[in-house]
Amino acid sequence: MKIVIIGGVAGGASAAARARRLDEHAEIVVLERGEHPSFANCGMPYYVGGEILSRDKLLVAPIEMLRSRHRLDVRVNAEVSKIDRETKAVHVHDRNSGSGYVEHYDKLIIATGAAPFRPPIPGIDHKLILGLRDLNDADRMHQLATSGARHAVIVGAGFIGIEVAENLRKRGIDVTIVELASQILPPWDAEMITPIDQELRGQGIQIRLNESATEFRDRDDGLAIQLKSGETLDADFVVLSVGVRPENGLAIDSGLECGPRGGINVDEHMQTNDPDIYAVGDVVQVEDFVSGAMVQVPLAGPANRQGRIAADHIFGRQTAYRGTQGTAIVGAFGKAAAMTGQSEKQLKAASVDFEKVYIHPSDHAGYYPGASPMTLKLLFHPESGAILGAQGVGSNGVDKRIDVIATAIQGNMSVEELEESELCYAPQFGHAKDPVNMLGFVASGVLRGDHPVTHVDRIPAEVQTSSDMFLLDVRSEAEFENGAIPGAINIPIETLRDRLGEVPQDKTIVTYCQVGMRGYLATRVLMQNGFDVRNISGGYKAWLLFHPQP
Repeated sequence: MKIVIIGGVAGGASAAARARRLDEHAEIVVLERGEHPSFANCGMPYYVGGEILSRDKLLVAPIEMLRSRHRLDVRVNAEVSKIDRETKAVHVHDRNSGSGYVEHYDKLIIATGAAPFRPPIPGIDHKLILGLRDLNDADRMHQLATSGARHAVIVGAGFIGIEVAENLRKRGIDVTIVELASQILPPWDAEMITPIDQELRGQGIQIRLNESATEFRDRDDGLAIQLKSGETLDADFVVLSVGVRPENGLAIDSGLECGPRGGINVDEHMQTNDPDIYAVGDVVQVEDFVSGAMVQVPLAGPANRQGRIAADHIFGRQTAYRGTQGTAIVGAFGKAAAMTGQSEKQLKAASVDFEKVYIHPSDHAGYYPGASPMTLKLLFHPESGAILGAQGVGSNGVDKRIDVIATAIQGNMSVEELEESELCYAPQFGHAKDPVNMLGFVASGVLRGDHPVTHVDRIPAEVQTSSDMFLLDVRSEAEFENGAIPGAINIPIETLRDRLGEVPQDKTIVTYCQVGMRGYLATRVLMQNGFDVRNISGGYKAWLLFHPQP
């Protein structure tokens, strides 16, 4: 058996190592266009920022280790120019010598990844406009960041854009982010990244939303960036991070089927429409585990699993890829935002019925020193309780909770089953009722009708304009005086039972407190006294996510 793999890094290198473990005698050839077949591209921003001091730490599996430990025929600077499906061969250009040769295969795995998108903007090819795809890019950015650069502009506020912004700022560089969307981190729901946005601004990073670059021009030793608003920004260099596109040229030229956004079509075994050719990683489109739609999700975890599955199938093992649910996390200045499954905006775009709840727990028991707050959002089907997605933002423990919910989604669990999830507990690590359990309690209460909810984005900004709604703040008088939702009437929960006569029977009562618990208690009191009542999920803290204070 001879396996040829085009590309290394996550998908290709994982496929190669797995294939060797399954067959000691197979001939395995890895053709890598770059200089390094396996490196930690997710770690590159942290090398630029100095968090990772040694560039060598980014070399996950150096060439010599792949050759000696796994007996792989690894060839770097080997660029495949053509796949000949009839003769089962690839045409290879040696970028060192300039010569070419043909390599035959029994099975072929395409792991060419995705390339940073470079929009057709005048001046886009300027030498000071950088991407961050490989170690050469990281070296160039590192050199600029450590040689006196004072101001950088980052175009695009996705994962890479935010991570690079943090790391350049830690180098003492003034950073401006330019983002076309109305929020940073567009995959998240807008309110859930409010704390990250505020943290970036608090660290001195300038953010231009609903904005785009229209031209790049020379300016002394740097660049002038013209924005569509008419503003001009000056920078010593620009980092372009506006998304990626699959490197599918070889697949298209050889007649392999691709989806509408360019990802190679594969089945659950990562097999293309040619049974002898597989594709893995950022170059493929796969099924979304929750929605069933075909998607492209450029993440390292899925790429690694896909590489293993392709190798398994080549050697007769019937493992299958279950789909991608987009579980991801991004951090900046001690804050983290994580997500899994569908976002609210995706569910709305697909016209899927859903309900949502918000909670604001701490990462561990509040009486134990060092507890830090977080916000969690759970999306679920309003009738079946099937978990559709979750997002979290905070300082500590966000990753743990989203990972648990990601696993629950994989296991087709409902919100009611989250109530019964048994998670480890000690006061320095969590709660006896973990935030995951709390999400289950709150969502299940909604599902059963015990806890009718409404949401900040479903009530008028000024409740006085609504003649059929009575907004009831059940916090203490001191909390109310310190800030409240406009139009609210304050009746603390402790006095509510004695003041029911002040609550109108002919209106829908919308209750809220600081985080949701006292509002829930008020809802139970009012429901059992004949009122039509809803509680604002997440309380006043949820209001502040949608209406951040200056």
